[in-house]
Amino acid sequence: MNKKEKDIALFIAFCIEEYGADKGMSGKEVLDLFSRYGVTDYLSKCFEPLHTQGRDWLIDEIDEFIQIRKNKEE
Repeated sequence: MNKKEKDIALFIAFCIEEYGADKGMSGKEVLDLFSRYGVTDYLSKCFEPLHTQGRDWLIDEIDEFIQIRKNKEE
C-alpha cells in the first residue's frame, strides 16, 4: 500500500468514526449504511477535495450524498 492509499484509508476510517459519533451509530451500522449507498467509493474517488474539509462539513456532505442516493431508489 503506497502513501496515498494509506491516506485514503485513514480518511475513510476518520469519516466512519466521526459520522458514527455524530449520528449515535456503531461502526458496523455506519459501514452497512456507507456500503448500501456507495459512500466509501465516493470518499475514495473524491479524496483530494474532500480531505481538506472540516468534520461538520464532511458529515453534511455525506448526509446529502446518502439522501441523493435514497431519492434515486424511490
